[in-house]
Amino acid sequence: MAGKSLGEKIRTLFGSSAWTDDVFEELEDLLVEGDLGAREAMRVTEELQKRVKKERPSDREALIRVLKALLLEDLRILDLQADPELMNVFLILGVNGVGKTTTLAKMAQFYRGIPGITPVLSAGDTFRAAAVEQLQTHGERLGVRVVSQGSGADPGAVIYDTLESARARGENLVLADTAGRMHNKANLIRELQKIDKIVSGRAEGSNYKKILIVDATTGQNGFTQAETFHEAVGVDGVILTKYDSTAKGGIAMKISRDLGLPFCFLGTGESYDKFHKFNADLYLDTLLGLQG
Repeated sequence: MAGKSLGEKIRTLFGSSAWTDDVFEELEDLLVEGDLGAREAMRVTEELQKRVKKERPSDREALIRVLKALLLEDLRILDLQADPELMNVFLILGVNGVGKTTTLAKMAQFYRGIPGITPVLSAGDTFRAAAVEQLQTHGERLGVRVVSQGSGADPGAVIYDTLESARARGENLVLADTAGRMHNKANLIRELQKIDKIVSGRAEGSNYKKILIVDATTGQNGFTQAETFHEAVGVDGVILTKYDSTAKGGIAMKISRDLGLPFCFLGTGESYDKFHKFNADLYLDTLLGLQG
């Protein structure tokens, strides 16, 4: 079954009406491959067997929907709202390569369509070459202001200046980029904690959220990243990027269940419109190959 998506593999596996113990053992292996993690895959498979005996699904589709209902129990969702009456600050976290800069632009596009919300982009990733220029290009395309100080500037100072100028101009949503890579893990965490302290000090009474970007194709590395960032600054919500039927994507269940973190958006492509509020039903339908 090489080259097939997780949903295709599960559909093939359940194609026979003889759902034996061997079939469920193979399902457990597939769920591990799909990034649910060994412990979670075992729990889901054992519970599925119990429900199959009790509910007696009539065919493959019904069986997969029982599996979907089980997985749905693990997912936490956050409706990441911007309040027109407050200053909103969303600090965007994530390692390089997960689509952070593009996601910031998609968020700006999403929130500027909400009445009473005026976003501004803060180029706080001063570590990666061209990150500032990329964000400025997105800002020009979208007609959204970008505050920057150039490559190598102090990221805390950039975000501080963004907050000050946003208040002066009546902008009420700061979308702040951050560096995803320092010389080592300790350095990254120290830098993020410094930024968090600056924002917390200037955003008292604001709607301040720390949002992590996770790439759906990175597998268990995505969980390790979530764990690291959550320990460093306390993550409020997660955005899953690069998600389509070819992505394993099961890492969302593991992050939700093991770390208690909710998902707020789902990115499915490069263009600005390939970005939606996280819909657990649609997410699982794609993962399991269901047709709605």
